[in-house]
Amino acid sequence: MLRHSLSAALLAAGICALPLATANAAEPAMTGKTSAGEALVNSKGMTLYTFDKDSGGKSACNGGCATNWPPLAAKKDAKAMGEYSVVTRDDGSAQWAYDGKPLYTFIKDKRAGDAKGDGLNGVWHVAKPD
Repeated sequence: MLRHSLSAALLAAGICALPLATANAAEPAMTGKTSAGEALVNSKGMTLYTFDKDSGGKSACNGGCATNWPPLAAKKDAKAMGEYSVVTRDDGSAQWAYDGKPLYTFIKDKRAGDAKGDGLNGVWHVAKPD
């Protein structure tokens, strides 16, 4: 019911959000329409990004960087599923990754579907589904 309510709310906001896989309702992201085209979005329809400086399944965005680019938080007991994995951040918190790349939102994206961080400084990119 909650999943259908979320989908209805996102559609009402002009966001076409489809789960990447229908087998597991707990996936941390879905595919949605953004100003940069189809991309991964969080449960609120906010665009997700990857950071070129991340490597080896580890986040390089900490401190002030993480203030501007909030990590897509995972619960401590979250388990990998499909293309999604969980990485441990420097502060010990857990973060979702897609295809091995940690996922982030951007503080300047104010509405669902905004993609103001795409291409920023040549190192931030909208996360695209495979």
